[in-house]
Amino acid sequence: MLDLSKIAQQMQGISTHLAKEAEAARARVAIATQLLHQAHLQQSELVQQLHTHRPQIGFAAAEPMEPLDTRVQIKPAPEAHTVIATDGSQINPSHHEIAYCYLLNIGRVVLHYGQSRFPLLDSQPEVIYRPEDLYASRQWGIRTEEWMGYRRTVSEAVVLAELGAELGTELGVNATAGRPGQLTLLQRSAPTLAMTDGSLIYWFLDQLPAPARDQILEPILTAWECLRVAQVPMVGYLSASRSSEALNFLRLQSCSYDQPDCQKYCEGQTDGAPCQIFSPLRDVTLWSTLLEPGQRGPLFKSSADILHLYGDHQVYFCHVHVGAEIARVEFPEWVVNDRQLFEAALSLTLTQVQKGFGYPVTLAEAHNQAVVKGGDRNRFFALLEQQMLRAGLQNVGTSYKEARKRGSIA
Repeated sequence: MLDLSKIAQQMQGISTHLAKEAEAARARVAIATQLLHQAHLQQSELVQQLHTHRPQIGFAAAEPMEPLDTRVQIKPAPEAHTVIATDGSQINPSHHEIAYCYLLNIGRVVLHYGQSRFPLLDSQPEVIYRPEDLYASRQWGIRTEEWMGYRRTVSEAVVLAELGAELGTELGVNATAGRPGQLTLLQRSAPTLAMTDGSLIYWFLDQLPAPARDQILEPILTAWECLRVAQVPMVGYLSASRSSEALNFLRLQSCSYDQPDCQKYCEGQTDGAPCQIFSPLRDVTLWSTLLEPGQRGPLFKSSADILHLYGDHQVYFCHVHVGAEIARVEFPEWVVNDRQLFEAALSLTLTQVQKGFGYPVTLAEAHNQAVVKGGDRNRFFALLEQQMLRAGLQNVGTSYKEARKRGSIA
């Protein structure tokens, strides 16, 4: 039980500390703003430096694909449109439960606007219990609990692609003269957007052995390809992003050496390096001072190392002032290359945030559909126990430790 009286004693100085941090943040923003203006004047030279010296640069700096002073007012979404989203939750495996297994639950949401169509709000559960599924990851030194999280990421992408493929095109009947009853592929009448919560850049894959990484990344990229074929743009929506990829590009401007070489001049990434003068500022903090509500900033191409495995699905991003905050919105390359898809993705994303009073409706509802509450967890294990007893298994029950924790006298 949490003792709030003891915590209160430790919080006496927090307001003073936060006030000092806010003042320091304003100073860092002023420095970054000045560097941004300077970098804009010689943007082509800095981009060339980034390309030429990328192996010597010890940090991930995103490449601006538009002038750094770009400010674009996002167009309103059409009245008729569709937005789909998925999100996942799970019941973790535990040796203290009646059986060692885990459950993935993928929330599915399809919302139609201005079309007089029923929405889809449900979840798609999957129970993983076979030894080859539970323990296969251990050959790479990956714990089952960790692997479960990766499997959930795959399931979210696959289910999203299935929804997008269903909505991307539909078969209709062409009753034109001379060819009655001929089936023709008809394009959807309303633009559709696929949304996912969080980044499209799976940084954790960098640490995985190649065979394990392939089992996660390949089905995800296959799912993205299905969305590309269906011409359903996809975005990754990041609220309160902690990234500094865009600001890292400004470190090239603040570098005091003729050529950026972190290993040679600064012994890697050190806190005292000249280019760290605005650290630990985040991208969203800077763009909150530069964008008006409904505007987006310049488009960037991420330079994360893992993206060399993404093929034609390189990840781009921009910052959008959605009203309540600055959101980082990510896109696969094929969305950015199609201007119509790109603008539709932005307008539908902004509209979703407005309808959700600060956060996209579909993502919030997908989470609500996916989340496994305490009562659901108890019913899951009760159903499992019932099935085990029907199968003739004996001594079915939780460990003494788990039973004692549930029956605490506190």
